[in-house]
Amino acid sequence: MIDKKNNKIRSFLTFFILILTFFLLGVFFSAWIKQYFVKSFVKNSNIVSNNLDLSEFYKVYNLLKNNYYNIDSVDNKKLVNWAIKWMIKSLWDKHSEFMDSQETKKFNAVLAWDFEWIGAVVEKTEIWVKVDRLIKWSPAKKAWIKKDDIIIKANNVKLWWMDLFDAVNKIKWPSWTNVDLEILRDWEKDVLNIKVKREKIKIPSVETKTFTWTYNDIWYIALNMFWENSSEEFEKALDKFKKKDWIIIDLRDNWWWYLQSAVQILSNFIENWKTLVETKYRNSLENNKYLSLNYDKPYNWKIVILINWNSASASEITSLSLKENKKAILVWEKSYWKWSVQEPFSLDDWSLLKLTIAKWFVPNHKNIDWIWIKPDVKVDFTKDDFKNIFDRQLDVAKKVLKDFINLDNIKKVKEKWSKLKKERWITNTWTILTWSLNK
Repeated sequence: MIDKKNNKIRSFLTFFILILTFFLLGVFFSAWIKQYFVKSFVKNSNIVSNNLDLSEFYKVYNLLKNNYYNIDSVDNKKLVNWAIKWMIKSLWDKHSEFMDSQETKKFNAVLAWDFEWIGAVVEKTEIWVKVDRLIKWSPAKKAWIKKDDIIIKANNVKLWWMDLFDAVNKIKWPSWTNVDLEILRDWEKDVLNIKVKREKIKIPSVETKTFTWTYNDIWYIALNMFWENSSEEFEKALDKFKKKDWIIIDLRDNWWWYLQSAVQILSNFIENWKTLVETKYRNSLENNKYLSLNYDKPYNWKIVILINWNSASASEITSLSLKENKKAILVWEKSYWKWSVQEPFSLDDWSLLKLTIAKWFVPNHKNIDWIWIKPDVKVDFTKDDFKNIFDRQLDVAKKVLKDFINLDNIKKVKEKWSKLKKERWITNTWTILTWSLNK
């Protein structure tokens, strides 16, 4: 009798403990459970956040449905897609975009053959297509096509009002043939006619050169991309130049985004455990700091860095980190200013949404989205430079490095070049005034 009673008590206690355990677990994980089910519910339904008032949208939609003359010819899917497109455009973020299923298909096709055409990345304007970036060693780069050039014709086919991907196909196909481009350039009065050969592009990750200067050889490394093995190739190039302690690092036309490679390269020059860059997300718990990790004494070299309007992402991080850490002098032609991270989201109908999810910051909390890196020495190419294919920026970099070697002080080099800039400005202004008075 007593055993039966004890068994009942034990069963009750076991049941009570189980209930209490489930209750406590439920309370403990309630926030997570709630978030999970809300996310799942929203993902699998058409419910939107209560704080977004779409009454005006539906009012306009109903007015359109009830009053628009050609409503029978309107595709509802297109209406929705264009509404999404303009919602994303209203973010004023050129790196976030929405592509419907057809555009996504064409975009993927373009990516698959990206290195077998002229090597220019273009974007759509209201009427034509405009050059946004150029791939180093590409036929377009060799032909001195420039950023912001507007392509109006390809092989005499007008590109205005044409869909971006159709326009790209007119420029890139067929492979291994020539394409005659008609181009508008802001400082040219007439339309430029430029012939470019379409071909397969091979980009060496790292190139090295030695320039002979009066007393000192100048060591030069062109880092053409930040990719998985770029840091290893860069370090091998550094080993070649251990006899000297000065170098030019050329990051022009390098718009690759492999951040880890940039961190490994920076670690060669910046003290151990120092923060190089931080990735910040909306949720601060996801933020990530990248530290300099080297197990030897870092190279204490005199460095001159070259960047241009086609230098983006990892190139800008590398150049600004070395500049801010007083390790390098920056010879500058306005950079691309892209310091953000994008993530693609595939939707159920195979359309694609690409959103900026994070931004990069250097240790002093600088982020240069929508602004540019402040240069130490600014170089402006002249019209004659393009005609004569003269690399004025590299020529200036050699002179700056020579001053760096002789003066052995970044501040003194900056002061010298600042003074030269003022003297040139005064001379040019005086020349213009004299010419005007004589007229």
